[in-house]
Amino acid sequence: MLLFKKKFLPAIRRGEKTQTIRLWKHRRLRGGHRSYIPGAGYIRVLAVDQVELDELTDADARLDGFDTADALRAEIGRLYPSGLEAGHQAYRVAFELLPQSEQTRLRKQKEAGKKRA
Repeated sequence: MLLFKKKFLPAIRRGEKTQTIRLWKHRRLRGGHRSYIPGAGYIRVLAVDQVELDELTDADARLDGFDTADALRAEIGRLYPSGLEAGHQAYRVAFELLPQSEQTRLRKQKEAGKKRA
């Protein structure tokens, strides 16, 4: 599961935000995996690459919902004030929101599984 601040959910649902930068001790996702974003739905992880924050570009920023790489780095600094000092690495996670038909199918599968338990 990937958690996002509420302010990012509309852009994810519209397909405008298709990337996130996360600071993790170890890679938590891999390309090809499916995950879930509460408030947005199921996603397919396209790629997870280790990156250096100072190498992020304005193109990275736009995919992440920001105008510039500086604005993206500033938000990462607010979200993870001591992340890099704590030994975490930066990872670029590219994803796509699954089509509505697949969202519906996965929700029904999950509900059916709960009823059997």
